[in-house]
Order: sequence, then structure tokens, then C-alpha cells
Amino acid sequence: MRALQYLILAIIAVLFLLPLVWMLFSSVDPHAIQAIKLPSHLTMANFSAILTDPNIMRSFGIGLLVSGFQAFFVVAISVLAAYPLSRYPLPWKKPFLLSILFLTSLPMTAVIVPVYQMFLYMKWQNSLIATTIFMISTSLPYGIWMMKNFMDSVPEGLEEAAWIDGSSVWGGVRKVVMPLMLPGIFTIAIFTFTGSWGNFFVPFILITAPEKLPASVTIFQFFGNNGLVDYGQLAAFSVLYTLPVVVLYTFAQRYMSKGFSFGGAVK
Repeated sequence: MRALQYLILAIIAVLFLLPLVWMLFSSVDPHAIQAIKLPSHLTMANFSAILTDPNIMRSFGIGLLVSGFQAFFVVAISVLAAYPLSRYPLPWKKPFLLSILFLTSLPMTAVIVPVYQMFLYMKWQNSLIATTIFMISTSLPYGIWMMKNFMDSVPEGLEEAAWIDGSSVWGGVRKVVMPLMLPGIFTIAIFTFTGSWGNFFVPFILITAPEKLPASVTIFQFFGNNGLVDYGQLAAFSVLYTLPVVVLYTFAQRYMSKGFSFGGAVK
């Protein structure tokens, strides 16, 4: 039985690794094709073509700004919204939390049509600010729900000790609760950033100006007419496209791996 489990896991691992192997090989292959093959000789021409294209570099910058702002504001607003939900016996708290849980499962295709009509009516189409605000709002239900659960794990006694020492409520949140919640904060920030970084549907619908498209949409330019695809540059673009997420995970790993450990802090 265990051998069958390992076999299934090995098959799944290979299925995940094959696209990655193709991407790495094709990015340095001057004659890359759709199939996986060892390059006849290595070249950096594909990466050079990507890095010297101002349109692609601009799309990377736009994607980083949109995803970065979305992650920052989702975390900030989620902390402010989750604190009273976690600490105070508010009226209608349970129905509100159930509504948030429902919104986390709401498919984007169910709301994109009225949102698109609203953008047209308000003349917000091609507005990166309006698009970012909309993407922030779609990520907030998940962020608030998760942040509230993370905040519940922080003992209230630690805040009370800070209040006794003269700290304000906001001071207790900023100096006590948030440092102890770093694993949860980074988890929500990474999830939000990666979701925004790989979001193709929303910017493709709400932004039509080519100079304002993020990198998640400009990948289309590698697919030419009549099925012609520049696989080498597509693979190089894909390698560069994964770097921000890899760097973010690497930076946040030391905080996420610590977990929530309060030991005898309450005592």
C-alpha cells in the first residue's frame, strides 16, 4: 500500500516538474520548441531580448506596483478590521463573519460584468488606481477572515500587560499583537501578492491600453498569428516572471517558519 502511495506521489511530482524543466531548458535554447529537449548550445539571447524590451520591463514594473500595493493595503485593512472582530463582542459579528466567508468563495466571473459596466459608466477603464482598488476589495474578505483567525491565537493577556504599562490600544496592536502575528501577516501578504501577480482575468477585462497592462497579461504577445510562438523568449519571460514570488517566499520564510509560539509569555 505504501509503495502505491509513493508511486502516486512520484507521478504527481513529475507532472509538476516537467513544465519547470521545459521552462529552464527552453529559456537558454536558441531553437526552443514545444517539446522538452536539451539545448544544442546555451545562449542568453532570450533573456537579453526580454530585459532590453522597454514594454516588457514596464509591464513588470506595473505588475510589481499593483501587486505590492494590493498586498500592503490588504494586510493593513485586514489588521484594522480583524482586531475588533477578534477582541470585542460585537453585535451581528457571526452573520458578518459568515458573510465574509461567503464572499471568499464568490467567483470573479459572477461580478466582473457589473464591475465592467460600472467602470465604463464612471470612466474608470484603463485606470490602474481603480483596478488596484477593485483587486484590493476582492482580496479583503479572505484577508480579514484569515487575519481574525490568526489574531485569535494571540493571548489577550499580553495586550492587557501593555495597557497596564501605559500603552494605548493601537500601541498594543502595533507593538504586541502584530509582531507576534508576523507568520500570519506574511502568509496573507504572500497569498495576496501571488494572487495579484498571476491575475490575468481582471486586468485583461478592465485595462485595454497596452502601455498599462501588467506582466500577467503581456505574456500574450509571445503568441503570434497562425499558432507561431517564440518559445525561447516565452520561457525566458516565464523564468523572470517567477523571480518576484521566489524572492518574496525566500525573504518571508524565516518569519513563516517560526510559527506561533508564546511559551510562558502570559505567565
